[in-house]
Amino acid sequence: MSKNIAGRKDEMQILSDALDSHRSELIAIYGRRRIGKTYLIREYFNNKIVFSFTGLSTGKRAEQIKNFILKLSEVTDQFKEQKQPVDWLEAFSLLKTFLKSIKESQKKKVIFIDEFPWIDSHKSGFLAAFENFWNDYCTTRRDLVVVVCGSAASYMIKKIINNSKGLSKRITQTIKLKPFNLKETKAFFKYKRILMEEYEILKIYMALGGVAEYLEHVKSGDSAVTSIEHLCFKPAAYLENEYNEVFKSLFNENSYHQKIMNALADCKKKGISRDEILAKLNISSGGRFSDSLEELIQSGFVLKYNAYKDNSKSTLYRVFDEFCLFYLKFMRPNKENKWTQLFQKQEYKTWCGYAYETICLKHSEEIKKALRCDQIDSKNYSWHNTKAQVDLVIDRADDVVNLCEIKFYNDEFSIDETYLQKLRKKESEFRLSTGTKKSIYTVMISTWGLNQNQYSQAIITKNLTMKCLFE
Repeated sequence: MSKNIAGRKDEMQILSDALDSHRSELIAIYGRRRIGKTYLIREYFNNKIVFSFTGLSTGKRAEQIKNFILKLSEVTDQFKEQKQPVDWLEAFSLLKTFLKSIKESQKKKVIFIDEFPWIDSHKSGFLAAFENFWNDYCTTRRDLVVVVCGSAASYMIKKIINNSKGLSKRITQTIKLKPFNLKETKAFFKYKRILMEEYEILKIYMALGGVAEYLEHVKSGDSAVTSIEHLCFKPAAYLENEYNEVFKSLFNENSYHQKIMNALADCKKKGISRDEILAKLNISSGGRFSDSLEELIQSGFVLKYNAYKDNSKSTLYRVFDEFCLFYLKFMRPNKENKWTQLFQKQEYKTWCGYAYETICLKHSEEIKKALRCDQIDSKNYSWHNTKAQVDLVIDRADDVVNLCEIKFYNDEFSIDETYLQKLRKKESEFRLSTGTKKSIYTVMISTWGLNQNQYSQAIITKNLTMKCLFE
């Protein structure tokens, strides 16, 4: 395991297993822009990489091939007099020649192709040539690890992972690199020698999420407020144009991705249905819309989740990427304002509740561990009727239902008699609407915990704080 990589234990185990296996390995890794894919591969494999090549974002086939040959010439002098290949079959033939000059041994050699989707432009022939390279040559050796990487999740899933032609069932390992969770974010700051309390980390996470490259720019000694001001609101701030650049780099300009994000960001807290998105956009359902929505889900920008109204199940969608939601809610409408002033307004305080709820949904496994039910099968969903709503329901196979009340508050939260009756109403309405015979336990998940009193003791079975999200 590399000392220079924070978190990513599961992913590094996959890479370690690839080095120790008895065969050549083909690993596909994907994840959103700036998530740390390239850093992970280069840092972990380091001097085991014998050839590395990154696609050009806008290059045509001839330019991509030229870039390929230039990178090959950096690791071998074999092709000094070689004319530029006319197609990708010839280019990969040169790579085969180079690899044949490296004696086969038990020590694995790594070939890393980064931004794979950029190279495979229309009619480029790149994917077919790569398929041939893997099937015709790499599989004949036992000492190669080929890593293909891309930010465009839809391409990587359709063309690589679920490939039904030359790469069908050839991918030996798949890594979907997600943003850091809160535990990994804390470890990342510790690695950077940034001393920061969990509450401050949480507030930064609400705005930036767990995107490694964004967190890289947080400075020691800064608070959450000053960090966000510096990164998002100052003139020429680092993240000023990031939102548009993300969508430009991942998706086609004539798609519905940004329109869908706008519709979701402008909707009610609990998310909206597919039909409501279509109504907001004033379009009819079709392949382009369906593809755009699915790609947003696969890329981690949108959450598709189950919700129940009374006992009727529906599927809702909501923005699931912290930075995108923060940009749409605060950065875009307040370009001339200072965050040092905006964060004090009620709009931000209200938004914190929504952002904290989203973070709790992302950390549901950590919540289950705190409830000591992580080894028990369960289903997560939200629930509401006309009289009550529950942020997160954990419906367990051991005949228990946890109704999770999620509260972002800057101090210990106090339950009074009125709030007690509200929570009891939720329990009774949930049982009445769903007809469940299971035991219903109400759980409080707040930032600093509860001020214990007669009312909290009367209904709260488990008092969790933000600390459980960092475990």
